[in-house]
Amino acid sequence: MPKSLVSGGTGYVGRFIVDALIARGHEVTVLSRREPRADLFIAPIHFMTGELDPGRDQSHAFQGMDLFVHAAFDHLPGLYRGGEGDDPASFRTRNVDGSKALFDAARKAGVGRAVFLSSRAVYGTQPPGARLSEETRPHPDTLYGEAKHAVERHLREIGSTEAFAGTSLRVTGVYGPAGRGKPDDKWTPIIRDWLDGRAVEPRAGSEVHGADVAGAVLAILDAPASAVAGQIFNVSDVMVDRTDMLAIVQQATGHSTPLPQPADSSRINVMETDRIEALGWRPGGVKRLRDTVLDLVDKLEPARSR
Repeated sequence: MPKSLVSGGTGYVGRFIVDALIARGHEVTVLSRREPRADLFIAPIHFMTGELDPGRDQSHAFQGMDLFVHAAFDHLPGLYRGGEGDDPASFRTRNVDGSKALFDAARKAGVGRAVFLSSRAVYGTQPPGARLSEETRPHPDTLYGEAKHAVERHLREIGSTEAFAGTSLRVTGVYGPAGRGKPDDKWTPIIRDWLDGRAVEPRAGSEVHGADVAGAVLAILDAPASAVAGQIFNVSDVMVDRTDMLAIVQQATGHSTPLPQPADSSRINVMETDRIEALGWRPGGVKRLRDTVLDLVDKLEPARSR
């Protein structure tokens, strides 16, 4: 049975990855600051206390592991861009130096594969409407994007061999249900505002379901190490306008609240995903988007009627 360590496995995206690895037959250990509730995942996991601290020896966590997925990121609650608050130096130390230390420990312990959850924020400001491939030159314009880019570069430097194959996934905005006992997902508050007649600001952007992010991790594992070592892959799926998302809600509920005006999506930079699709990755597309929104409505409406 393969053994996998997932940092940040209790987080919004990490939970999907843990469940996917369990379903694949992996024995999963979650590295996190706090032990998760017992029913957060689809089956029991092992737990180790850990954090993004470059001065802390966490080598014991990697002993006997075949895979390390680094999904942890230390930031102010609810913020990624701007998540450093008024302490950018500590933010950089934790998320850059702390991440580098974990990858170094993984390689030293003999872990064969490592996957880093990076971000489309690495691309930063690009020409309006330009498509983003993995060859697009990064221009991170936030500390969040800079931190992700710095860790990508380190993993490429140390993880470009078949003995330690390191891969970075540049992930766009992630949607999907929140885990048990977790706060609202990103869309339920918007749906609730619209149902209650409050104004919803027009907005559009690229999205990918958390389960499809997990599917990207599995696609990397299924590929030969030589094909993914030191490589970067975009992970994105559908362009979502809040107007279109709320139109699904309107159709399901029959609410007559006017929809917000569509956002201007002509300037959005769409991420090309041909590279990871060549590994067999297939996201859920519009169907998964619609099914997810309908599930959120089903969960929200009984709570509103109580």
